[in-house]
Amino acid sequence: MPTVAESQTSTETDWVSRFADDVIAESERRAPGKPVVVASGLSPSGPIHLGNLREVMTPHLVADEIRRRGYTVRHLISWDDYDRYRKVPNGVPGVDPSWAEHIGKPLTSVPAPAGSAYPNWAEHFKAAMTAALDELGVEYDGISQTEQYTAGTYREQILHAMKHRADIDAVLDRYRTKKDPAAAQGKGGKKPQQQKKVDEAELEAAEGSGAADEDDGSGNSAGYFPYKPYCGNCEKDLTVVTSYDDDTTELNYTCSACGFAETVRLSEFNRGKLVWKVDWPMRWAYEGVIFEPSGVDHSSPGSSFVVGGQIVREVFDGVQPIGPMYAFVGISGMAKMSSSKGGVPTPADALKIMEAPLLRWLYARRKPNQSFKIAFDQEIQRLYDEWDSLGRKVADGTVLPADAAAYSRAVRTAAGELPSTPRPLPYRTLASVADITAGAEDQTLRILSELDPENPLTSLDEARPRLDRAENWITTQVPAEARTIVRDEPDKELLGSLDDRGRESLRLLLEGLDTHWSLDGLTTLVYGVPKVLAGLEPDAKPTPELKAAQRSFFALLYRLLVSRDTGPRLPTLLLAVGADRVRRLLGA
Repeated sequence: MPTVAESQTSTETDWVSRFADDVIAESERRAPGKPVVVASGLSPSGPIHLGNLREVMTPHLVADEIRRRGYTVRHLISWDDYDRYRKVPNGVPGVDPSWAEHIGKPLTSVPAPAGSAYPNWAEHFKAAMTAALDELGVEYDGISQTEQYTAGTYREQILHAMKHRADIDAVLDRYRTKKDPAAAQGKGGKKPQQQKKVDEAELEAAEGSGAADEDDGSGNSAGYFPYKPYCGNCEKDLTVVTSYDDDTTELNYTCSACGFAETVRLSEFNRGKLVWKVDWPMRWAYEGVIFEPSGVDHSSPGSSFVVGGQIVREVFDGVQPIGPMYAFVGISGMAKMSSSKGGVPTPADALKIMEAPLLRWLYARRKPNQSFKIAFDQEIQRLYDEWDSLGRKVADGTVLPADAAAYSRAVRTAAGELPSTPRPLPYRTLASVADITAGAEDQTLRILSELDPENPLTSLDEARPRLDRAENWITTQVPAEARTIVRDEPDKELLGSLDDRGRESLRLLLEGLDTHWSLDGLTTLVYGVPKVLAGLEPDAKPTPELKAAQRSFFALLYRLLVSRDTGPRLPTLLLAVGADRVRRLLGA
């Protein structure tokens, strides 16, 4: 459980605490005595990526802080699995262009990718996210919108929206593009081609959030209708409502895809849904949502969040949730992500190479309006160094309050501590060992046990799960040409070409192996050899000339050991190769 200091972190430094204060006050004003309701929405239209995770982590962190203060909280995650299947995502295994025949159907009516163990498209992509949220310690109440709509849960709200369709149309009409000379040039006077690029970027940003659902129910010669039936013949939403009677709730529609026409009573009909810009505010009112963040794509005039705030108030007699606009999450070396495209990293992908507390920390330490990147490249090693340094500062009491709060939120929830590695050895060291040993457990244990001879590792389980994450990173993210392969035989040509200074540097290194055989000892040794050659003490402070000599010495060792100018940190490499083999490769 958190300490008193962690629970009472200064709201001047901790964004989560500030939002928790606001949400508690707003909940007590709107619904005193009732559970605090926060919400997220996820569309399983394809891989649910690390950008979508911010939609969940922002309210989760706030909800968890409120729970720590003793309040009852419901974190609702609406699975928008009754949304239409809009396009076939690229790069998804088991999916080919033939899936285009399902465009327009609910996601739960689209077949899962070939070979999937799940009954439909939505369940297939929900599964990986559900498992990741469990590993991340996210407590939530999941709501399937397919179940809600097909069970008639929203029937009264649907009938109410249809009755007040003119009011909804009037709200939407305030934001519809006006065909005037200025509009013809594009928003803000942009030329049409410039505007096209902006619109495409906004749509890409909105993928997976429902915001890209361009059909707000307008454009029908029979009038405006905020409800979209799924066709009774082909299941697609390429339907047009041709008439509706408020008294009898009799609705007529035709399907432009297959030509099917049908008359139904909306008071008994459960095969359709409200269009997105009406659906979202309806749910705010129905669920009593106090807090829900939204992506930056919702901040523009006419966006779902802006329009929804007016519809929830003017039509559903509700109140818009409070909540921040959150910025994009990127991947090192990649642009912002789009969930309808295949190949974008997901939370499950990240959890294969990093522990859950580290991933939680990335979302906790940055304010929602600050963008950040998640490292899948070499940067992950620096990230882990930073994380371990923070842990040491927390342990010795030198940490700043905001950093302490972010760390606490990363390693535990109101329900308790997240699993952690008993002996959190440096990630870069574990990665180097995994690289050199190719995962051989006996060799890995030998090397890791020699890192600290006074407190040797006795079992690899002490280094897990961090060790497993580092091994996964090496095998899945490091290109084959960048992997480390230790030489089998000495490079006799290079050894024979060395001058006296080069031979003396190798002699000094070999001479000190036995007395320095630990990670710290070998670090002192490899940095000290060039100092001794220069007539200095091993602990002398480096100069620019000395640093150049060290780099030259290191490059020589790498060429002799792995036939490259660079590689894993030399102390780790030496431990991994083993003293006897090092002596042989260095010409002893």
